[in-house]
Amino acid sequence: MSIKQSSILISLAAICIVIASMKAAAPILNPLFLSIFIAIICLPSLAWLEKKGLSSTPAILLVIIALFITIGTVGVYIVSAVNEFSQQLPTYQNNLKLQTSSMIQWLGKLGIEHTINIDLFKEFNAGKVMKFIGGLISSLGAVFADMFLIQLTVIFILFESYSFPQKIQAAFGDSNLSYHSHEIVARINQYLAIKAITSLVTGLIITLWLSILGVDFPILWGVIAFMLNFVPTIGSIIAAVPTVLLCLVQLGVNSSLLVMLGYFVVNMVVGNIWEPRIMGRGLGLSTLVVFLSLTFWGWVFGSVGMLLSVPFTMIAKIVLEKNPDTRWIAILLGSGDDLPEPEQQAL
Repeated sequence: MSIKQSSILISLAAICIVIASMKAAAPILNPLFLSIFIAIICLPSLAWLEKKGLSSTPAILLVIIALFITIGTVGVYIVSAVNEFSQQLPTYQNNLKLQTSSMIQWLGKLGIEHTINIDLFKEFNAGKVMKFIGGLISSLGAVFADMFLIQLTVIFILFESYSFPQKIQAAFGDSNLSYHSHEIVARINQYLAIKAITSLVTGLIITLWLSILGVDFPILWGVIAFMLNFVPTIGSIIAAVPTVLLCLVQLGVNSSLLVMLGYFVVNMVVGNIWEPRIMGRGLGLSTLVVFLSLTFWGWVFGSVGMLLSVPFTMIAKIVLEKNPDTRWIAILLGSGDDLPEPEQQAL
């Protein structure tokens, strides 16, 4: 075995060890990653306050107060909504059983009971469906239960953000590390800022639409739509499933179809038209790579990994493209928009 082959095997073994270690340390790393995620979203607000003439300490205090008020208000609402949903769960289960019985009778009147296995409807467990929705809401409540610790970490990160670039400069001098760190933060900040705006618009429209239709807990479903909109590809689908199921139980088939239509229109306009237009080529990742990174980081870190899959992959791409030996991997991860035309390659 040659030296090059041995180094490749050693590198692959080291990567596997690092991935296994990250997966094992996920309960510790997830709050830290969420704190960094929130802190990066807050950085543009700090920059804006600095332009208005505020020094670092008052600017950070204002951002922290706004953060505590926002997350605290949403957290209190989520906890109360979870409790109220748990109390109404038996009612939803009974409604679902009645609708299932009505569906069986309707199929029997049509005379198609021999072509469709009605036993599947009879074995349908309404309790499991509603417990599935309750589990999703409870998991969201568990996230907000850890928010106090996460917000404290965000405070320290924001204070550290002012001195961290100087520390890198003093530690490594004029090396490329300082420039690369600024580039990584700038590109991730751009992505998260755009994603936060589009997610907020998505959540507000969903909340308004559900309120018009009379669905229970419209703000709760709007918050879930806002958070899951950060998850690429499947986040919007996951956000729509519990809302459609609850509307089916509460208001019937027609209203649930209107809910599905609302989610479809919002995600088509915001996710497929508006967001790509304002994001442009700033993301620089292949669609296939985005989906695969969602699967990989979700396997490593769970729901937090799915939420931060794109920033993680963007960091890996930026680091890989700065090294001549690994630049080919960054090219494969890219969207291909910046590749030269075949005629230019021939020249």
